[in-house]
Parts: sequence; structure tokens; C-alpha cells
Amino acid sequence: MPRRATVIDVARRAEVSSATVSRVLNGNYPVAQATRERVEAAVRELGYVVNAHARALAGTSSRTVGIIVHDVVDPFFAHIARGVERAASQAGRLCMVCCTHGDPQRELAFVDLLHEQRADAVVLVGGAHSDRAYAREVARRARDLHSGGARLVLCGRPSVGRDVPTLSVEYDNEGGAFALTDHLLTQGHERILYLGGPPDLSTTRDRLAGHRRALELRGVAPAPELVHTGAFSPAFGHRRLTGLLASGLTFSAVFAANDMVAIGALQALEEAGLRVPDDVSLVGYDDVPAAQVLRPRLTTVHVPLEEMGRQAVRIAVPDAESDAWQPPPEGGLKLGTHIVVRDSVAARRGGAPRL
Repeated sequence: MPRRATVIDVARRAEVSSATVSRVLNGNYPVAQATRERVEAAVRELGYVVNAHARALAGTSSRTVGIIVHDVVDPFFAHIARGVERAASQAGRLCMVCCTHGDPQRELAFVDLLHEQRADAVVLVGGAHSDRAYAREVARRARDLHSGGARLVLCGRPSVGRDVPTLSVEYDNEGGAFALTDHLLTQGHERILYLGGPPDLSTTRDRLAGHRRALELRGVAPAPELVHTGAFSPAFGHRRLTGLLASGLTFSAVFAANDMVAIGALQALEEAGLRVPDDVSLVGYDDVPAAQVLRPRLTTVHVPLEEMGRQAVRIAVPDAESDAWQPPPEGGLKLGTHIVVRDSVAARRGGAPRL
């Protein structure tokens, strides 16, 4: 049986040091293009395969990026995960996807698991729970990852402390909600029902803050009976709106906290014999593909989901194919949002709402 090639064999064939071979294979240090090409050619000629077990024992990277999401079925998380996977592949990494189903303890356990697997980066996606003890646990794990040469990336969630070594990719969550509410107000809607989003989640808090700020600046008094938080799901949107319609609550527009809630809300309105937008205007948030195929097509806020995933990887790990290597930035990135106006909003007619 022929002997397997080693790093030393590759180094001899490429006429470089073993350290240079490791740098090329790990992609963790800039190497001249000509040198990299010689090493890669030697790897192909010798049929060299990285010994993952030895790499782990040596304490180096496993060339893996981990992403932790609530649920891959939800389009919000699915599109961010696709961006992470594509960028990880481009950087020569495998992508491991972990689903928490909304359980903060599972999230912490997955961070530990990915740390044990020596992932280069761990990407936490989506809103964070408002719990100080939980934030401290996340901060501790961020420090542990950093001390081992890896990074924790917060994607679409707030910081856990200025002195915590995390990177972040955010989007203008509050600004998007402000702009969307202002759009409804300019169409004459003042009784706007806000529907959906777990109340203890940072995503919900930011969207509600933008919604309320727009009402305040337009001189519209807050109406607590018009705010109904809950799950980010079609089932919640349908169930809660069905009950509110039966209760006689008056409103002329529905601000669904995300597009999934809007899908359920649309079903409830149709079942009640109400037309969108003739009787009630409806908006969502995120601009997932379903927003374009609903009838009427949904006015919503576009969030650059896939780009967020790509940037989360790019700021955390070097691109093995790029000579333009740069150290990761301190802090992070903030991406913009914008309204996508479609067919689900109409100017409110004079008189009382028809509900």
C-alpha cells in the first residue's frame, strides 16, 4: 500500500517551507500568488489530503464556519444562511448550520459545540433575547472563541458589550419600520394595527421603536390597543387578527411585523370578507420572495438578507482565493433597508374605518 503524502512531501515538491504550506492550506496568512500556485500544484500531484484530526490536535482551524439560526424553514434565516454558505465556500470553508427553534439555551450549547469543532467563525443570526444573564453567557463564549483564534459574529442583533470581542453585521431595523409607518401615515392611515414579533426580542423592540417614532413625529397619539406582539409566523397573524376582527377593534391598516405574519393576516382578512387594499391596507417586513407572489403583492421593507450572510463571513475569515487579505474590522457593518411599494396599500377614504 503506497505511503500517504505529508506536509513535508508537499513542501519539498513546491520548494517551500512546511509553514508556508500550512499557510496556503489554512488561508490564514497572506502568501504570494506564485508561491500559492506552486503549493497547490504540489498538493494535486501528490494527492495530499489534510489530516483533520492532526489539525485539531494542533489547535488550528478546522476550516469550518458555523451559523446558528432559529429555523431554516423561515425565509429570513434561510436567505442569510445561503449567504453564509456561499461566502464560506468561496473562502474554502465548510458551513455547519444549527437550528435553535427559539431556545436560548440551545443557542449557547451550539456555540460551545462549534467551538469544540474549532470553527473559524460562529455566526449568530436574528434578534437576541432581553436577558442580562444570557448576554453575559454570550459574551463569555465570544471571549473564549477569540482566545482560540476564532470570531463570534452577531448578525442582525445588538452588541453584548463594548469590551466583548465580537464582530457584527446589522441592518437599519428601526429605520425601516419608521419609513414603512410613515408611508402608511402619508396615505391617511392613523389607526394602524401593529401585529406580531416576540416582545422580548431585539428585532421586535427595534421595529416597534421605529413605528412609534413615526407616529410621534406625525402627531398621532399612541394607541396601546393597536399593538399586538407575538410569534413571527403566519399562524399567529391569522389567529390573532381573526380574534381582533371579531372583537370589533377599528383600524384601517395592518403593519405585520414580518412577511410571514402578513401572510396569515391576509388570510384572516379574506375570510372576514375584507379586501386588501380596498378595505384594509397591509404591509410586511423583510421582503422575502413570498411578498412578490402574494395577491395583492405585498408592500414591505427590503432587508439585504443574503448580503448580511456573506458579509458575516467576509469580516470574520480570510478569503483563501484573494490576495487582498485584510485583518477583520473592529466593530462591524450596518446595511441599509428600504421600502418596496407594491399593491397592498391604498389611500384611506374619508370617514371611519370600515372595520
